[in-house]
Amino acid sequence: MKILVIQQKMIGDVLVSSIICNNLRVAYPDAQIDYLVYASTTPVLEGNTNIDNIILFEEKHRKSKKELLKLGLQLRKENYDVLIDAYSKLESWILVLLSGAKRKISYKKPGRTFLYTDNVSFEPFPKTNLGLAIERRLSLLEPLDLKIETNPIPKLFVSEKENKEAIALFEKHLVRKDRKTIMISLLGSEKLKTYPLEFMAKVVDYIADNADVNILFNYFPKQSEDAKIVFNACKPSTQNKIYFDLLGGDLRSFIGLVNQCDAIIGNDGGAINMAKALDKPSFIIFSPWIEKKIWATFEDGIQHLSVHLKDYRPVLFQNKTEKMLKKEALSLYQKFLPEFFEDRIKLFLKQNGFN
Repeated sequence: MKILVIQQKMIGDVLVSSIICNNLRVAYPDAQIDYLVYASTTPVLEGNTNIDNIILFEEKHRKSKKELLKLGLQLRKENYDVLIDAYSKLESWILVLLSGAKRKISYKKPGRTFLYTDNVSFEPFPKTNLGLAIERRLSLLEPLDLKIETNPIPKLFVSEKENKEAIALFEKHLVRKDRKTIMISLLGSEKLKTYPLEFMAKVVDYIADNADVNILFNYFPKQSEDAKIVFNACKPSTQNKIYFDLLGGDLRSFIGLVNQCDAIIGNDGGAINMAKALDKPSFIIFSPWIEKKIWATFEDGIQHLSVHLKDYRPVLFQNKTEKMLKKEALSLYQKFLPEFFEDRIKLFLKQNGFN
């Protein structure tokens, strides 16, 4: 059997959708399982032996209809028995149409059901604490009636070499071994997903005031100015706990660093999803325009907690569409005061053994 899974999106989506491949491998140990993703997301798939081939969706496929057609015809030559489209947007529809796969599975959405042999309900509300991001992916396996108990947890695979390199980096920066370490997801993928910097400084102060820990900042070198704003706004006692220059050189080295941390706190995004896949406790601060019910995965009130402005000021969200909320995100962020959830951070730290 030959199976293709499609997930053209960002790191968090690609990592979460890898659970489709993981469960397919258990159900069909001898199948060829291929995964089509953006080239920039492949580091989160390294070491995953459940995937036979990673097929890259590159910038040229987005910019050129000819290149997109060539990719579709390349897929057609593979004669896939099953295609699972977890992306379900225009780019993937064209590939699905060209693929010639015998069985094609995706979400049931208006105007595109003719493309697929199996259309799965796109559920609007989660049924469990797994979150919609997980539940929806697992639902794409239902038409196959797999005779297994599905595993909902995405996994990252860190090599011994990567762990040793991360430990060496900790030692180089003289990170205290007698304290636990918390990674701060400092900046979102865009401004509309980034908790205001002056507020984030207060969050970091709360952490430092309530736990004797090492604190690492997750940011790219090009974001150092914003990271410095947060650092400078923190109290001197907090700054003494921050290892500002301890950064990974690339995504794999960042994964190695997170694997040496004990928890992650901050903006929703790829860093949070990677930490969860490494079984690290998480505390997420959601953007006002992002739906918590989708990405608050594995929320149990203990190891995984999250906060959203809607939790504290629901009236601000009445009769507002996602489009309206996105337009108002920056002004809504200003209403999302860190004092609202100071007690939740304290609870998170206490429940996960930080003191």
